[in-house]
Amino acid sequence: MWYDNSMERQELTTENVLSRLPGPLLAWYRENARDLPWRRTADPYRIWVSEIMLQQTRVAAVLGYYARFLEAFPTVEALAAAPTERLMKLWEGLGYYSRARNLQRAAQIVAERGAFPDTCAGLLELPGIGDYTAGAIASAAFGRREAAVDGNVLRVVTRLTDCHDDILDPKTKKAVREQVQAVMPEGDADIRVFNQATMELGATVCVPNGPPKCGLCPAGDFCLGRLRGTAQTLPVKAPKKARRVEEKTVFLFRRDGKVALRKRPNTGLLAGLWEFPNVEGALTEETAPAQVAAWGLEPKAWKNKLAAKHIFTHVEWRMTGYTLEVAGDGPAAFKWVDAEELEAHAVPSAFARYYAEAAEELGMRK
Repeated sequence: MWYDNSMERQELTTENVLSRLPGPLLAWYRENARDLPWRRTADPYRIWVSEIMLQQTRVAAVLGYYARFLEAFPTVEALAAAPTERLMKLWEGLGYYSRARNLQRAAQIVAERGAFPDTCAGLLELPGIGDYTAGAIASAAFGRREAAVDGNVLRVVTRLTDCHDDILDPKTKKAVREQVQAVMPEGDADIRVFNQATMELGATVCVPNGPPKCGLCPAGDFCLGRLRGTAQTLPVKAPKKARRVEEKTVFLFRRDGKVALRKRPNTGLLAGLWEFPNVEGALTEETAPAQVAAWGLEPKAWKNKLAAKHIFTHVEWRMTGYTLEVAGDGPAAFKWVDAEELEAHAVPSAFARYYAEAAEELGMRK
């Protein structure tokens, strides 16, 4: 049914819509917020670890990793001194491994200084910390009046203000941050949770990939997107470029109760992690033996052919895999590991299909 909202159009503007947000939002948050471990602390180390883990990763997936990580590295000093291989093993499965490397580099800087920087400017000097993470830590840990704008906040604000600007444009994100900054509360307790509250609203009510739950929203009475019927079409995103597709052939070599791994280069995608030997291109059953021979290995028995796919942000790997028994040592870069050693090495989830096969080959499955 058509609804005459001319009064709302006259009375509500971007500025006064957002200025009305803090009161009802904070009251709603204190009644409805999920009980998450990083919300029960003001320790900048624990808040920082959670924020880095939550980048590109769902809350449900992070919870177990967060607990195990802090058990292993309870302080920033412990993380700074951690063996890299152990750090990467604990991060295994979370993806975006540069986050773990930057965490340790930043921890080493903080440990050397003796304390976390307590301002956005200071936090931005640490590896792996950008505007959003700096604002989140500065506000939640130190009570600094700093906005933190992630995808949830962008969605909430563009719907509230009926903004049709492309949220992938840095200018839009900058404008939203300035708008949120202008309406942040003044009290210390409110500052510490305001960013979390806005993100929580986006994660649980003003949700992505579906209609917003406007009937549950504390801002429903003054949301321009709801009043004008545009909320479901917001936010606006420019079409993403198609992912680049890369074909790979992966070899799962078994010899004397061990399988072959090799370490990836120290820079680039999945830097410094362990992988099963592979080459570019999709080798067939006719062409794959030549690659095995080129590595100085002698096939004894070809066993399985395994197809797999893994999607990164900007690239998609389409993998053809072969499992075979071999003789020989292969290149010096190959490391032959048994079941216990395989478990101790950080193999990224891109190779999950082949890891599972290796685990079965080595009797690791219960």
